[in-house]
Amino acid sequence: MFEEGSTVKSMKLRPLFLVALLVGGFWYVTTHWSPGASRAALSHFSNHFSLPGVHGSSSPLDLREAEAAPEYDAEEQNNIAVYKRVLPSVVNITSTTLVFNFFYGTVPQQGQGSGFILDKAGHVLTNFHVVEGANRGIEVQLSNKHRYPAKVVGTDKVHDLALLQVDAPGLQPVTLSDSADLAVGQKVYAIGNPFGLSGTMTRGIISSIRSIRNQDGAPIEDAIQTDAAINPGNSGGPLLNSRGEVIGINTMIASNGADQSSGIGFAIPINTAKAVLSDLTRYGRVKRPSLGIVSYAIGPDLASQMGLAADSGVLIQRVIAGGAAERAGLHGGNQQAYVGNTPIMLGGDLIVGIDGQEVTDPQDISAIMDKHQAGDTVSVTVLRGQRKLTVKLVLGEARDATT
Repeated sequence: MFEEGSTVKSMKLRPLFLVALLVGGFWYVTTHWSPGASRAALSHFSNHFSLPGVHGSSSPLDLREAEAAPEYDAEEQNNIAVYKRVLPSVVNITSTTLVFNFFYGTVPQQGQGSGFILDKAGHVLTNFHVVEGANRGIEVQLSNKHRYPAKVVGTDKVHDLALLQVDAPGLQPVTLSDSADLAVGQKVYAIGNPFGLSGTMTRGIISSIRSIRNQDGAPIEDAIQTDAAINPGNSGGPLLNSRGEVIGINTMIASNGADQSSGIGFAIPINTAKAVLSDLTRYGRVKRPSLGIVSYAIGPDLASQMGLAADSGVLIQRVIAGGAAERAGLHGGNQQAYVGNTPIMLGGDLIVGIDGQEVTDPQDISAIMDKHQAGDTVSVTVLRGQRKLTVKLVLGEARDATT
């Protein structure tokens, strides 16, 4: 009985003894161990114990690092130099337009593009479509992140150009080059604000020089085609040569509906912009030169049916009263006919050349007019019946629906 009772009593005291031992051990550790001793103990523990699958290294990690900053090759140095030189001249443009939303009524809508500084007075060149319809203001952000309101000095929708002005200190203008003698294969750079990523530079070559039509159908003569990446937001920014001089204004991409670069971008040649800048600053619009005629393009089939002495040309339908063509003695049509359901006037002069350049359609005349200003004198070659005549003509100012 005594032995059985002793065994039962010792079993009851054992849990109490373990509890007392744990409490005493915790008190001793917290009152006698220092952090250094704890770390030493942990270190000693870790040196003698490792988790399964975790392996330490018996030797230190030896990394090889470059002894000096990398040296850039000549091409890289030029890329960097162009970027540093031109970046302060490139701006981001935000235009705000109030539009109607079916659910919320009128709401502001913002568009973004690029531009570049022309002079210290704050003139900025960009695309017309970047600021078109901006009835709630235009804001320009410089490369130093400062923002300034901009006013529209003038626009030219036909050439997709707009001239803005900001009042800001310390502006750094670009240098304009000559776009008349560009060569396919020439290296080019584009700096702008693609997808809102300001200060982005891309590089490529001139892929072609060709005449195209912009999104509104207006011709862009001698447009610069490039494979430098141009995306939404690049519009209005500069296309540069290897010296960092502006040769064009990035304006559109051929994307097949993807709305992003496909390696085919186009820029308006800077010489086109030069031709209209003086008018924009003086008049707020472009005084486009004009022959003062209403015209109709004649192709080989129609020329044969009409018995004309040329296969193609621009038939004068009507001369504008007081216009350049009337003053020069050119004739409009005097007999109505129809091409399908389209009425035309026959009997007028057929323009076949201007200043020695062949004219086959109104786009040819537009290209020639881009190289002139109102008041310039040109030589116009026409067929009047079977006779070929060349007359001197002083260009007037274009009006709606005239050439």
